[in-house]
Amino acid sequence: GDFAHNTGEGGVSSYHLKGGGDLIWQIGTGYFGCRSKEGNFDPELFQKQASHEHIKMIELKISQGAKPGHGGILPAKKVTAEIAKIRGVEQGKSVDSPPYHKAFNTPIELLELIVKMRELSGNKPVGFKLCIGKPHEFMAICKAMHQTGMRPDYICIDGGEGGTGAAPLEFSNHIGSPLTEGLIFAHNCLLGFGLRDKIKIIASGRVFTGFGLVKSLALGADLCYSSRAMMLALGCIQALKCNSNDCPTGVATQVKHLYQGLSVTDKKTRVANFHQETIASLGHMMAAIGISNPSDLKPEHIMRRISLTEVKSYQELYDFVEPGQFLTQKSIPNQYKIAFEYAQADRFQATR
Repeated sequence: GDFAHNTGEGGVSSYHLKGGGDLIWQIGTGYFGCRSKEGNFDPELFQKQASHEHIKMIELKISQGAKPGHGGILPAKKVTAEIAKIRGVEQGKSVDSPPYHKAFNTPIELLELIVKMRELSGNKPVGFKLCIGKPHEFMAICKAMHQTGMRPDYICIDGGEGGTGAAPLEFSNHIGSPLTEGLIFAHNCLLGFGLRDKIKIIASGRVFTGFGLVKSLALGADLCYSSRAMMLALGCIQALKCNSNDCPTGVATQVKHLYQGLSVTDKKTRVANFHQETIASLGHMMAAIGISNPSDLKPEHIMRRISLTEVKSYQELYDFVEPGQFLTQKSIPNQYKIAFEYAQADRFQATR
């Protein structure tokens, strides 16, 4: 399909590097592909991997919508020789992805790590991904960016509706801000601190369709990730067995007789076609709206029914701040005041 591809936190494999679309290398709390024997971030291994020509962007994953703040375990039976080599771990042993990063503890340290990764990668774009939980923590990162001048090239906002069959069900159903609210909050925070024109926003979280793209772009995103839709095009039936090694369609398993059921020749065409038709749908809707550039999509273009007799646009439903509005501290909307007061650039913990 020749479109960009995010590796996910499992590391960069030889298959990723065969060419085709641009590659976004995601690095989670397990630091797979740039991991020391003790499971810490290894700058030398990172620099070696990040220099590959197919890797165009690097993404530090703080959390994901399906299970923010939870972490995960790759069971020993899934750690084959090939997986062990890709991840830089020991074959046949369970591997933890902790619920938190060991490479930083404060908002400022997060930004220092991002700057370091950018330098080590040869100045490739570096950003981070998170599902917003406590609003003051994201506000603290914004304060750190404003105070230090350090900043990521982009931020991916994942919605709590994001999914993986390896997540606890109650986390998938209830934990983390939904994409709409998380996206608008992040967009407004960056605007309020005068940072929005310097940082791109990626929206993620059950973005399936052309309209899903239209809505996210209208609410503040510059581009979108779509993972679940592509997984379904690949053959996923949402059996919720991603972590068990028993995926019946062969998508999330290392068991030979199961993964042989996934026809690459057939599925690669289906995925490419789905992507192409989704983008075409976006184009048709933009034309119907009367615009030619995705950046022209605005909140007033999206309507939402809020009762049996009332429909309002997202522009009417949410407050959208002006660039630099938070810097005066005199006109902060009520829904942002508590987070602003709690947020500190040198800590994630709330202080007031």
